[in-house]
Amino acid sequence: MEWFTAPDYWLTRLVFQRALAAVYLVAFLTAALQFRALIGERGLLPVPRFTERVPFKRAPSLFQLHYSDRFFAVCAWAGCAVSAALLAGLDSLLPLWGAMLLWLVPWALYLSIVNVGQTWYSFGWESLLLEAGFVAVLLGNDEVAPPVVVLFLLRWILFRVEFGAGLIKMRGDACWRKLTCLDYHHETQPMPGPLSWFFHHLPRPLHRVEVAANHVTQLVVPFLLFTPQPVATAAAALMIVTQLWLVLSGNFSWLNWITIVLALSAVEFPADPPPVPGAPLWYEVVVLAVGALLVFLSHRPVRNMISRRQVMNRSFDPLHLVNTYGAFGSVSRIRYEVVIEGTADPAPREDARWREYEFKGKPGDPRRWPRQFAPYHLRLDWLMWFAALSPAYAGPWFGTLVERLLENDPATLKLLRRSPFPPGEPPRYIRARLFRYRYTTWRELRETGTCWDRTYVREYLPPTRLAGAAWRS
Repeated sequence: MEWFTAPDYWLTRLVFQRALAAVYLVAFLTAALQFRALIGERGLLPVPRFTERVPFKRAPSLFQLHYSDRFFAVCAWAGCAVSAALLAGLDSLLPLWGAMLLWLVPWALYLSIVNVGQTWYSFGWESLLLEAGFVAVLLGNDEVAPPVVVLFLLRWILFRVEFGAGLIKMRGDACWRKLTCLDYHHETQPMPGPLSWFFHHLPRPLHRVEVAANHVTQLVVPFLLFTPQPVATAAAALMIVTQLWLVLSGNFSWLNWITIVLALSAVEFPADPPPVPGAPLWYEVVVLAVGALLVFLSHRPVRNMISRRQVMNRSFDPLHLVNTYGAFGSVSRIRYEVVIEGTADPAPREDARWREYEFKGKPGDPRRWPRQFAPYHLRLDWLMWFAALSPAYAGPWFGTLVERLLENDPATLKLLRRSPFPPGEPPRYIRARLFRYRYTTWRELRETGTCWDRTYVREYLPPTRLAGAAWRS
């Protein structure tokens, strides 16, 4: 069937597949380096405890069948290895069926991780990677030209990512409609980057232009993805530029990067296609059947998008085949941070020597300038941002975090930038305090060299020792 393939998109497929493999690699590396403290056997939310109460059909995962920290590490590092092999182009050296199976491996491994990751893996970009990764299995390799159906499905995912995010903003916080959200967002976003301070201090009229441009990119441009070339390429390029702007303005894990990868699938790169034989019948049947299934399942995210009660970042099936997306439907006006401190003094008085734990990404010491971590995802730092919004977000895991800090647990301390207590000398007491953070002004930056100013708000967790480290809201 001549209409089945689009030979001119062979280079588009190559660029998309290599970029997707790179995102997979970052995702598996994040899992491999952080899982032990977060969801390991002695983690803050252990996988075995989760699988005891959640059946396989609700959360299909290899770890439903067996879990140990060693087995999880093998799976995570295997995911890294397969992703690196795909990045190097191993799929092009295999027969068509072998390439498809190879692309299925990272999807299955990462699905197994996400489905037992609990709140640490509740972010929209986890489902987005899985949805894009599943569709990528159908793209094939150099033995066939890229299927039109699969290219359409990738644009359909991108459309839902952008249009859904635009709708959630227009239905959400009034500041999006008033074009004022960026007066606050760069200061209150979950994890600022090294340039976020400067973005915040851009002139307010420019912030209005940024928000208006965002609305155009998310509510108008997505429809152009389904127009003929070169309009579709121009639309995708505009989305890529917008996402790169967001990359510069903050740390949003791989959300921006996976969106860029999806946009690349709509770009028609000028290159002469190599001669390839027609697609085998079994391949056409598989692609058309799975494509029809995904289109049918899409009615649920579509119903969500057009609903007045639209929700964001929700999966509609345990395999994460189709999902709904969106971010920052509401924007905080004030930034709060939970600061955790410990003391080795025998009594936890106010005049005791309290020493602060330093996180890698979240704001702490006002003198320390934020760093760029994305696309790498600092999961604990992100959840600490939610914990500052409300103790309810931290209820299931904050008490265990305090216990691990009182034990000087090595795996937990690896998640931090610095512990003030050396190995073998754990603190006697831990406390947490809530502070309000704001960016300094240009004048304050010149005079003090600090990018943050913080003000004590209230006690978040009273001084707690190991014998009674249960979390109290």
